Amino acid sequence: MGKYFYLVVIAIVIVLMSCTSEEAMAGGAMKKREFRGAWIQCVNGQFQGLSTETMQRTLLYQLDELQKDGVNAIIFQVRPECDALYQSPYEPWSKFLTGEQGKAPSPYWDPLQWMVDECHRRGMELHAWINPYRAKTKNTTKLANNHIAVTHPDRVFSYDGLYILNPGIPENREYICKVVDDIVRRYDIDGLHIDDYFYPYPVAGKQIPDDREFQLYRNGISDKGDWRRYNVDLFIKQLSDSIHQTKPWVKFGVSPFGIYRNEKSAPGIGSKTNGLQNYDDLYADVLKWVNNGWIDYCVPQLYWEIGNKAADYKELIIWWNKHAANRPLYIGEDVERTVKYADPQHPGTHQLAAKRQLHNQLPNVKGTVLWYAKAAVDNIGNYGTSLRTNYWRTPALQPLMPFLDDKAPGKPRKVKPVWTSDGYILFWQAPKAKKWCDEAKKYVVYRFGKNESVNLDHASNIYAVTSETHLKLPYNDGKTPYVYVVTALDRLSNESAGVKKKMKL
Repeated sequence: MGKYFYLVVIAIVIVLMSCTSEEAMAGGAMKKREFRGAWIQCVNGQFQGLSTETMQRTLLYQLDELQKDGVNAIIFQVRPECDALYQSPYEPWSKFLTGEQGKAPSPYWDPLQWMVDECHRRGMELHAWINPYRAKTKNTTKLANNHIAVTHPDRVFSYDGLYILNPGIPENREYICKVVDDIVRRYDIDGLHIDDYFYPYPVAGKQIPDDREFQLYRNGISDKGDWRRYNVDLFIKQLSDSIHQTKPWVKFGVSPFGIYRNEKSAPGIGSKTNGLQNYDDLYADVLKWVNNGWIDYCVPQLYWEIGNKAADYKELIIWWNKHAANRPLYIGEDVERTVKYADPQHPGTHQLAAKRQLHNQLPNVKGTVLWYAKAAVDNIGNYGTSLRTNYWRTPALQPLMPFLDDKAPGKPRKVKPVWTSDGYILFWQAPKAKKWCDEAKKYVVYRFGKNESVNLDHASNIYAVTSETHLKLPYNDGKTPYVYVVTALDRLSNESAGVKKKMKL
């Protein structure tokens, strides 16, 4: 009897361990705060030449599907080659919008303003994504008369079919900051985002033509690599200061290439990888920007699979978690590659569950950005369905950024349920505010059933996140008791105390 009992206990433990493992693979507990972003690109030509109506319909569908998937931030490409998907006083309309650089959309619309409005309507953040230095992509053959490469050809160099604003020329830093300042001033964006293109990706046999600038602006630096990194450092710091001087709440984010340095180049600091390096090849000292607080979030592009021989995803996410913790760390995920490759530990499944498990295990990983939005919307490999039914099934607030603002707004005022011709509506008013950091921009509504304790720390209790000051309630027969709690969020997602309301629905 004792031996039988012992064997039964062992079997139960094995089953429980199996269930726990499966739960962990399925994503574990929902995080209340998590950046859940998606890149919407234009440089691939997906919008080029579409009518205003067709592009708006396409974007509306993408936003609606991404919202169902749990996405809470959109990173929208608005400046791919010193051009604009918005009304710019400095740069021409993008060919990736109208098919011809310099040609305005007809019927007229401003995609950036439209996206700000549509994202905010859905409770999403909108981060304007620019490429700072690239002035012409390989397939662009005609530039508008007011393009920087036409008006100031001396400030641009050609490299493998690209035009690049020379990072070594101080006027180019001023110019990019002027363009960004215009965006930040005129649009209610939540973030300004730059990607992985600094100095151009190296091509065998081609040299960057910057000897003249090195002699003019070397500032006592003898090594050209150090000088190039110095130029990019100056730009990052200047851009960060410019953004925050104009609007202190706008988040400045960078999405670098996924490898900082290989261990063979930098013993003791580099990752166990063998690929292109930010520091050595693109002259981007990303860790300096993170550790000096020059950027507000970092999204390394970890587009590889777990087990990749040159750049193993697991090795890299652990490396970034260890070395880039001084600012919120989000991981750039390749949707297609994630579902293309099998999980080495579970060959019958793709790698989404294993990657989500790594996210949950690493304390400094605060979010994900999907590359790219359309792949998730198209539900490749059931990726979108997995997000909305499992990993991101509950809403999430943005990670905190106390280095920008750590003061919570006041509580919502006059919270009251009202029976209307449209049903039972919960109304409230914004808290009073004297400064931008006191102003409520969104609200969180929590819902608790009978005998449930009121706990605002668990994501599962979030019923809705909204920018409105009212919410329609799911009324049945007026007999079931609930407690609703409403809190206010400021621009940086600091959360107020809650206001409770008991009611029967």
